[in-house]
Amino acid sequence: MKSGRKRPGARLGQHFLTGQWAARALARAAEVRAGEIILEIGPGKGALTKELLATGARVIAVEKDLALVCELRGTFKHELASQQFELIEKDIRDFKPESWNLKAESYVLAANIPYYITGEILRTFLTAQKQPRAMALLVQKEVAERIIARDGKESILSLSVKAYGVPKIVAKVSRGNFSPPPSVDSAILLIENISRAFFADVDESAFFKIVRAGFASKRKLLASNLSRKYGFTKPIILAAFAVCGISEKARAEDVPLQKWKCLVQKLTVNSEQ
Repeated sequence: MKSGRKRPGARLGQHFLTGQWAARALARAAEVRAGEIILEIGPGKGALTKELLATGARVIAVEKDLALVCELRGTFKHELASQQFELIEKDIRDFKPESWNLKAESYVLAANIPYYITGEILRTFLTAQKQPRAMALLVQKEVAERIIARDGKESILSLSVKAYGVPKIVAKVSRGNFSPPPSVDSAILLIENISRAFFADVDESAFFKIVRAGFASKRKLLASNLSRKYGFTKPIILAAFAVCGISEKARAEDVPLQKWKCLVQKLTVNSEQ
């Protein structure tokens, strides 16, 4: 007779990492520097935690599931006692880096996170006041490929990540490396050189408003979307296209990050005149 009790993590959509080679590859990907802290999201049963601690860094892990917290306290009791490891029972969505003395670009984010909160985690930490220096994440393979725009087609997601850092896929991780196995394969996504430098000469809020307008209807041309959703006149749009080297027939997905930046700069200057 089956028990009605759910296993730890089941209700949170977690697929525990069992492939230790993948945990090791993720831990090594961010090339942790002396004195840095690693913030781990959702340590689960500790497969990744073990490899993160092996780097010699101090690890702060945030876990929501009380049953898993209790298990982790037993597994890493020596590391907890030595203060190399700190375990926080909290939903990562309620976690504030500044509350735990994490300074901008002085820590690395590492995680095997449930697929359904991938976008939220990326957005929260890439736009945080105290940004990590780098992020090494196990995410759905298709999402990782969309972020790096492997097919040459940009998206709101890919542009949003690239505006803050440099993403690359470190390794593919098949579904057999998890328990229970998810229905799709994963990939280790590394985002390096995270900062707000891109926005030194373009307004951050205006950039994302115009990008969202540009992607409002995927089938329509970029010029049509900008005219319909943002209210720019066609002459202003086409003049900006000419300066930025964007085809009049371009769709939003055809325009790389730097040309988007140029476009936003030209459009916002014209709208203020």
